[in-house]
Order: sequence, then C-alpha cells, then structure tokens
Amino acid sequence: EVQLVESGGGLVQAGGSLRLSCAASGFTFDDYAIGWFRQAPGKEREGVSCISLGDGSTYYTASLKGRFTISSDNAKNTVYLQMNSLKPEDTAVYYCAAVRTIGWDYSWPYYEYDYRGEGTQVTVSS
Repeated sequence: EVQLVESGGGLVQAGGSLRLSCAASGFTFDDYAIGWFRQAPGKEREGVSCISLGDGSTYYTASLKGRFTISSDNAKNTVYLQMNSLKPEDTAVYYCAAVRTIGWDYSWPYYEYDYRGEGTQVTVSS
C-alpha cells in the first residue's frame, strides 16, 4: 500500500521555523520526485518545492526560495521541508505529492501526480 504521511505542522509565531516531514512507503523511492504543495482556505493550491529523489535536484517556487529548503533522506524514504522566517501568509495545509520521474518533464510545479498525502496544518500567528 502506497502511503505519504506528513508531519511536523503546528502553530508558530511569525519569524519562527518549522520542519515538515513526508514519509513515503509502498513505492520505489528513487524513481519519484516528491513535491510540497500548500493550500490556504479560499486560495488556489500553490507549489512550494520539489526534489527529484534519484538525482537530488531541487526546484523551488521563486517567491519562496531563500526561506524554504527541501531535502531528503533516501535511507529513510523521507522528504523534509525546512521553513524559516515564517509569515502569517504561509498559513495553509501543506501536503506532499509524488510523481514518477519517468513520466515527468521536470517542470515545476507539476499539476498531476501519482500519490499524495493528507496534509499537515501550518498556522503562523502574527
């Protein structure tokens, strides 16, 4: 059974940091890219960052690069999103989604994926 399970969300004050985790199971980790997305109430889904797990290449949405850093521990089948200098506008449900790289054109954000998690809530207070 394929699973993507996010954790690490919570309530943090503006300027604070959080590290989200996405633990994957049930598929060959290195054959996929995993991206982080977020969606706030009443807003469109937004791609945050993505990592290709086979070669480690990373992709960022330009407006978030510099505050957010994506990484992976392939031995643990886990992708992380380090979020620093958080702002109230970062408040959203963050979820991870996996796309098989063989069918991916390496564009970011991607709009179709094979698997996704349920998400974790991040709330940044002012």
